[in-house]
Amino acid sequence: MEISVKTTPVTSQRAACLLLGVFERRKLSAAAQQIDKASNGYLGKIIKSGDMDGKSGQTLMLYNISGINAKRLLLIGCGKEKDFDHKQFRKVIHAANQALKNSSVRDAVSYLTDLPVKDHNLAQRVRLYVETLHHDIYKFDQLKSNNNDHPLPLNKLVLNVDTPRQLKHARLALEIGSAIAEGVKTARELGDLPGNICTPSYLAQTAQKTAKAQKKMKVKVLKQRELQALKMGAFLSVAKGSRQPPHLIVIEYNGAGKDDKPIVLVGKGITFDSGGISIKPSAAMDEMKFDMCGAASVLGTMVTLGKLQLPLNVVGIIPACENMPDGNANKPGDIVTSMSGQTIEVLNTDAEGRLILCDALTYSEQFKPKAVIDIATLTGACVIALGKHTCGLLSNNDTLAEKLIAAGKTSHDYAWQLPLWDEYQEQLKSNFADMANIGGREAGTITAACFLSRFTEKLKWAHLDIAGVAWESGNKKGATGRPVPLLSQYLLDQCGKKYKL
Repeated sequence: MEISVKTTPVTSQRAACLLLGVFERRKLSAAAQQIDKASNGYLGKIIKSGDMDGKSGQTLMLYNISGINAKRLLLIGCGKEKDFDHKQFRKVIHAANQALKNSSVRDAVSYLTDLPVKDHNLAQRVRLYVETLHHDIYKFDQLKSNNNDHPLPLNKLVLNVDTPRQLKHARLALEIGSAIAEGVKTARELGDLPGNICTPSYLAQTAQKTAKAQKKMKVKVLKQRELQALKMGAFLSVAKGSRQPPHLIVIEYNGAGKDDKPIVLVGKGITFDSGGISIKPSAAMDEMKFDMCGAASVLGTMVTLGKLQLPLNVVGIIPACENMPDGNANKPGDIVTSMSGQTIEVLNTDAEGRLILCDALTYSEQFKPKAVIDIATLTGACVIALGKHTCGLLSNNDTLAEKLIAAGKTSHDYAWQLPLWDEYQEQLKSNFADMANIGGREAGTITAACFLSRFTEKLKWAHLDIAGVAWESGNKKGATGRPVPLLSQYLLDQCGKKYKL
């Protein structure tokens, strides 16, 4: 879809359809009021008739309005004006998208960007509109034999900007929103692919294609023999039970000077997680194809980074393998040696994500990073603790944690910090190794992060547990693309005022 920003008076706008808001108690938005005046009060008569009273999500298509050049008007209910925040704004955009999807409209001009969204300036509204629109129109149907049964899409959308002096900022917002949307789409597509297609090798190929399509980006893929030479015993132990060979994917983006230390993003890439010998229940096990959503979010963020060409150095590291039951797989009670030299007693083979991440975190030290952030669908305990609305955040550096929380608030892709106290480390004690890979039922998200913290003592590090936010279940089953918006915003925040909306 072609999206642009433009300044044109609503009454002279030539388009197949104009999108206008109506608040509760039949209050027309500013743009709708101009149309009403030009049409001798026609819109006022329509809403007084009761067909549109402004309730959130209502839509009404009108045709052949006198006094304007557009062929149609789509009125969208916005709810109460005093409660109109980013959540309501998203609902309005979604309602408009659904109405257009069920029409024959191929091009439209939206005046919804003029609506007064709480704590959002015009540029922020433009960005939110673009991201929401792309999220709505995403459809994963490429593996269906007949994928031509959905309506024709909207081809062209213009977002209105009140005055010409706002155009420069609005164009930046459009650029940022489009780049983040592209990154989210990449992450969703990878997450939605089945495990028999999206293998570790497929992730490596995707990384190589991504780097080839972007400037300032290169990829290195380390395979079994190289991982053995690096003594990544924890990572390799997880891969032993699978016929799919493991890969450590390293993507480097160099947008700043050589002396500028990079930010490192480490994404868990378990392309299918059966639980191994500690096998999972069969119900909903198909959703364990989403266990690589941490890796997908890193790849998606690298896409966004490449699109925006941000003045940063960023390294993406993805340990990718399957966790399968096999005669050669990890067994409960096995002891493995990590790249750091620390030994780990594997009490539960379904706590495998931390085993591949710990070696990737040790590997990241060579880049002398200014910060390291790992992203992983790590614990079911995080879903129990925080639900589906926010990811868990644990860090050994409060400043880094605060920046990530702030980025989550800006992007509406939230993170909530949990404690990382030494007292929790006691739960990882092992009689036979330096540590166990699980800490019991209590505080499962925290003890998982405590495990990782033992491999990040030399790093400024944060951990994002995205088990609750990376995908939806039920009839909406599918990857969400989170936390690409959060990670992208964090990177934007490191670039100064130029990229601030």
